[in-house]
Amino acid sequence: MAYWLFKSEPDAFSIADLKAKGAAGEPWDGVRNYQARNMMRDQMRIGDAVLFYHSNCAEPGVVGLAEVASQAYPDATAFDPQAKYCDPKSDPARPRWYLVELRYVRHLRGPIPLREIKLHADGPLADMPLVRRGNRLSVMPVTPAQWDFILGLEAAQ
Repeated sequence: MAYWLFKSEPDAFSIADLKAKGAAGEPWDGVRNYQARNMMRDQMRIGDAVLFYHSNCAEPGVVGLAEVASQAYPDATAFDPQAKYCDPKSDPARPRWYLVELRYVRHLRGPIPLREIKLHADGPLADMPLVRRGNRLSVMPVTPAQWDFILGLEAAQ
């Protein structure tokens, strides 16, 4: 099993929205970054664990857990001229963009704010992409040690 962090703006799609999708889960469409696409397409597997992170809000942070619920497949929004994430250069015969589906696991007891996570940026979370300056990826890997540390922060709440 691998571990990941997925960022979402809660006004666009929150952990509560994912919970409301139930067992069906939700396709994680609209990713238009090659590095994030490659991770979804080449590395993610069904059952991988996900930290669900709210970004661009009053208090950004990890708010819940999810799991990867599908293998990667082409993101159909890239081919739809009416879709927000349409990419006219993407071709269904040779898809450029992929997605995975996420399924809700649980809310955390309370959010783990980015400011708290950054307190450990010189220690156990030093190599976590989330705390690196300039990192704008919406999907990023998390090591097992980072996963355990962040869940330890939840347990300390």
